[in-house]
Amino acid sequence: MPKKRVTSQDVADLAGVSRTTVSFVLNDVKGLNISSETRRRVRDAAESLNYIPDATAQALASRRAKAIGLVMTRSPHHIATDAFLPQIIGGLIEVIQEHKLRLLIESVEVEHQDRAYLELARAKHIEGMILLTPRINDAGLKKLEQVDIPTVLMGHLEGSNLYSVDVDNQPAAQKGVQYLLDLGHTRIACIANAPPSYAASPERVHGYKNALLFAGITPDENLIRYADFDPQSGYEQMKSLLQSGNPFTAVFVASDNVAMGTKSALREAGLRVPEDISMVGFDDIPWAQYADPPLTTVRLPAQQLARTACVVLMDLIQGREPAARRQILDTELVVRKSCRRL
Repeated sequence: MPKKRVTSQDVADLAGVSRTTVSFVLNDVKGLNISSETRRRVRDAAESLNYIPDATAQALASRRAKAIGLVMTRSPHHIATDAFLPQIIGGLIEVIQEHKLRLLIESVEVEHQDRAYLELARAKHIEGMILLTPRINDAGLKKLEQVDIPTVLMGHLEGSNLYSVDVDNQPAAQKGVQYLLDLGHTRIACIANAPPSYAASPERVHGYKNALLFAGITPDENLIRYADFDPQSGYEQMKSLLQSGNPFTAVFVASDNVAMGTKSALREAGLRVPEDISMVGFDDIPWAQYADPPLTTVRLPAQQLARTACVVLMDLIQGREPAARRQILDTELVVRKSCRRL
């Protein structure tokens, strides 16, 4: 027979108080005339009974949701195959545990973006939200700007007045491509991390083009492809490049997750990294250093990004002014063994 769940009434009976008093004490509701002795009895009773308050009841009693939302504008398939995401979640959890909050994770399909964010905030009872990988044409963000829901973008959109935390994608990508140029490569292909509707994607492609232009090389549009976050799309885009017949000796892949599929397509075509094709990635997800060969990549500080975004959100929720409306974190090139000098 399953063990009976301890309720607030059990705590109230043991402490000799009402259920309402138990709720007020355990949710630390301010401004009530409850003696320190009564508070002690309630807490001692709850501890002795191993009472765990119901989350919904806590929210109602304290008038706080005690949760924030991580909202991703991608399909469940893309989320499931994203090796970058666990680092983001880990960084968020570090901060929210300090504030005794919960993390709710939601995905929003493109066709529902115009109303989804407001509905999430109301239905899920969250105090604020962090939006991952914002889209350039996201109509729902405009609505968020007009209401009082604390929101932070992990990414950046020109023209938006929402707070944001990001890396400077353009010079970060430029740094990776410049490394290939310094090794003597001039025919460098590019596979973007995502479709151009996602803000980071055209920024990274722009950095790729800038590096070539500064070296006196006209970018060849025939050597540019756009992946769709996952390894499968990297595989398909590399096959497209190889089948095009346009020669290249190196490739900048603007996502390590995408690069997994890119390497597979090269291997299938009988090409080796770096002997035949040099490769630079972007993100420095955990597997990159253990790949064969270890991947040279632009390190994006994923956990620090998440922690910073969460700190900004906590400031907004608590009525404090964050340090800056847009915060930019540094990237660095991590040189391993996936490139060779020509």
